[in-house]
Amino acid sequence: MRLIHTCYRVLDLDRSKTFYEALGFEEVGRIPIGSEATNLFMNLPGDGDEPRLELTLNHDRTEPYDIGTGYGHIALAVGDIDLALERLSGLGIEPEKPPYTIREGGTRLCFVADPDGYRIELLGRS
Repeated sequence: MRLIHTCYRVLDLDRSKTFYEALGFEEVGRIPIGSEATNLFMNLPGDGDEPRLELTLNHDRTEPYDIGTGYGHIALAVGDIDLALERLSGLGIEPEKPPYTIREGGTRLCFVADPDGYRIELLGRS
């Protein structure tokens, strides 16, 4: 077995696409599900042919989804976390709090939230 992708339900497909593009994702396909929904598939460069993120827009949904207490986050490795945050800030994306480490000498990390409130961990990696 292997992990193929993660799926989120979103309220505004274009707004979510713009957010994930700011994180480096690229659209690799869209599939309409009848008149009920649209699935947008995204990859990071180097992910190969399989999409890693599926964003689902249910056309009749107008109320925010309950993310629930079980959801944590997805994590993305970034080369220089300060440079990444500077670029994201220019696009209106701010971290929940400044980068920090969990232990002495550990990797610096921080979290951002997408337009629907899903948290994404950014991990500084060289």
